[in-house]
Amino acid sequence: MLITRKSMLSGNTRSREIDVTQEQINEWQQGALAQVAFGNLSADDREFIVTGSTPEEWESAFSDNT
Repeated sequence: MLITRKSMLSGNTRSREIDVTQEQINEWQQGALAQVAFGNLSADDREFIVTGSTPEEWESAFSDNT
């Protein structure tokens, strides 16, 4: 399913094809934890669905490397 989200970190809007069903999205929207509703997904895919953020944005925002 094509998922489009606005990043909470950068404000950029991106779309990604993620192996998720509408039923899983509905379960999450009704209060299920992302780890439960999207148990088949990687942490990066779950993070994208929840916050719209990419691994690169997280690394840039929260890296100890300055």
